[in-house]
Amino acid sequence: MSMNCPHRSAWTERTSGWRRWDRETGRIAGGAVLALALSCSSNLRHSQETESYGFMSIDSGYVWARGPWPEVQASSDPDEVIDQLCPAIMRLDRATARDFGQEYCGVIYSRGDGIYRTTHPSPLGEPQLRGETKQKSCFPVRRVVDPEARVTPILADFHSHPWFPSPLSQQDKMAANQLYFLKIQFDSACQIQKIIPYLDRPDAPGEVYSRRGKRWVLIGIIKPSNKAAGIVTPVGGLD
Repeated sequence: MSMNCPHRSAWTERTSGWRRWDRETGRIAGGAVLALALSCSSNLRHSQETESYGFMSIDSGYVWARGPWPEVQASSDPDEVIDQLCPAIMRLDRATARDFGQEYCGVIYSRGDGIYRTTHPSPLGEPQLRGETKQKSCFPVRRVVDPEARVTPILADFHSHPWFPSPLSQQDKMAANQLYFLKIQFDSACQIQKIIPYLDRPDAPGEVYSRRGKRWVLIGIIKPSNKAAGIVTPVGGLD
């Protein structure tokens, strides 16, 4: 049996929206609502896939992205790559649209040659059932597809926020969300922050930096006992 998804404007939240839609139409009831919800959610997720990014499997939140992204010039200095990222991403669709905006995720990687590149930025994430929301997210990229690379070691993941000011969120700083050596985040005014989580060094505090011109300024540490929760202890560096 084929099922037609209701228009997004009929949805509110993931569950209450389906109940409201059911009351208004009377066409679907009981377990069929859940089946339709799951089917439409999957369709929404996969409708955003392109040649440059996609899901690694049908029911997975793991995302692959193609590299290199031609909008960012490769460099042996990761900071030169990072400095190019934000202006390039802010030219993408809804990247600066605040509550109606879109986050973009990607990674900085190399081909094992000491030259750093970025993947295409991916908007893939949980379906947004309402256009306006203060909760934005994109799934971090777990795999790089680069036809010219034999290996693609990943240095850092990055993501954007469509607001200003918008620093690293509490969730961004939690140990469970530290996937690589660095995490880079920037807002719509290109204020850039970086986490060095040191997850392989349990006794070493994580470090949080802010990009000021062409230098990184330490603004906080994450004590070993606070790594799981991502609680930052501020330090000097606000000059």
